[in-house]
Amino acid sequence: MGVAVTVRDVPDKVRDELAARAARAGMSLQEYLRGMLVATASRPVVDDVIARARARVEATGVRVDAQAILSARDIDRR
Repeated sequence: MGVAVTVRDVPDKVRDELAARAARAGMSLQEYLRGMLVATASRPVVDDVIARARARVEATGVRVDAQAILSARDIDRR
């Protein structure tokens, strides 16, 4: 079971836009916002991703330059 969360002082225009998006998605505002919160919480914070990448570089000593990354990306595009 979840916990109730209250957000106060949301501007009317913001609430109206979110309600409209929820309606277009066929959802209640509560369902729409819950989905947004769950999706946001499931993605790592950019700073954490960068910190983990830097830690891997420090631990392994392996560095890959931008050209190598782009070349690897483009192999499947040919």
